[in-house]
Amino acid sequence: MSVLMIEAFCGGSHKQLLDLLQEEIEGCSVFTLTAKKWHWRARTAALYFTQTIPPSDNYSLVADVVVFNSAFNMESFLKGIGSFMKLIPDHRPKDLEKLIRPKCQVLYFPIRFPDVTRFLPAHKLCQTPQMTGVQDIENGKGLEGLIALQKYKHDDELMRNSSVLEPHPAERREGLSSPTESLEELNHIKKSEGTSAYHGGEDKEHMAFNLCSRLSCNSEENYNVASQYKPLHIVWPHRWEHDKDPELFFKTLLKLKEDGLTFEVSVLGETFTDIPDIFAEARRELGSSVLHWGYQSSKDDYLKVLCTADIVISTAKHEFFGVAMLEAVHCGCHPLCPKALVYPEIFPEMYLYATAQQLFKKLQNFCKRPDLIRRKPVEVNLARFSWVVLRGKFRSLLAAEAREDL
Repeated sequence: MSVLMIEAFCGGSHKQLLDLLQEEIEGCSVFTLTAKKWHWRARTAALYFTQTIPPSDNYSLVADVVVFNSAFNMESFLKGIGSFMKLIPDHRPKDLEKLIRPKCQVLYFPIRFPDVTRFLPAHKLCQTPQMTGVQDIENGKGLEGLIALQKYKHDDELMRNSSVLEPHPAERREGLSSPTESLEELNHIKKSEGTSAYHGGEDKEHMAFNLCSRLSCNSEENYNVASQYKPLHIVWPHRWEHDKDPELFFKTLLKLKEDGLTFEVSVLGETFTDIPDIFAEARRELGSSVLHWGYQSSKDDYLKVLCTADIVISTAKHEFFGVAMLEAVHCGCHPLCPKALVYPEIFPEMYLYATAQQLFKKLQNFCKRPDLIRRKPVEVNLARFSWVVLRGKFRSLLAAEAREDL
């Protein structure tokens, strides 16, 4: 198998995906550009790659399948391609959406969720999803746990109002995999593959399925006084650029502070040459409320911050998936996301806000009673985004023969 991988913005989650596929898929040829000025990369990278990538009979210039990492991403592309192509004066093809749509499919961004139990505080440990090693899943242990959870949800009062095991409407429309299908895929993986998906030394990554399992832990026993009165810890783990709307985030925090509310904040994420002025201004204004500031030098340091945080916030104006938000949820953070972009496809309604005022109100309530948010389990299904579940689809896709009718 020969696979050509092209990445015009090789950083963050883009690099994470590329590294994962390189490790798992044989015969990869990789061409990348550094993660700077993403809007210019989108406009000009194709010109660079046409001059850099050598011709090969192994690489087809006509797509047999067009894959998107979310239904939102796919629909945005299909609805915008026609008007975009009209901007090219000498090339105006008709009915592009109708021609391309039959080739399109959604394949979610695959994530390796590491074992973070060693970093979790006591109150999160009692809410931790059932965590199993990848080898356990392939041996069938993880699969049995997931099936047990599905049976348990019918009887447990905590799960009665949860949508975590129900397929999202976007899944039903676009034929995306549901958690039930994920179980079947895990079973197929167990039977068809005899080796672990992950390679390396002692620091192997592990897989976790966040299905709101609370089967063996008494939250009151693990919930102490320190957890009850500790200020709300908010984390913002995104690129320090304007499209992530740090202005809205910091404006909301400063309003909370003006109202005399107590909280702690960690601002993580990558920085580039041009950093919006709001970051320096907010750092001064927030003062002692800041716990962590800036990019964390190691993955463990990053995970430790996420594990100690209560709330993870996105204020993005541009997002087609959002790996950082899902990683934070895996670490027990309650997400707050815009009711726009890809987020309604991934997160239940309770974690979405439609206006800046709604975001402020939610945080205001959490700041007043952080103990309530710490007692409440996060109801987000991470299984459908795991590499263990998705790797079979990726391998089948990349190993497929070109269609002769195209």
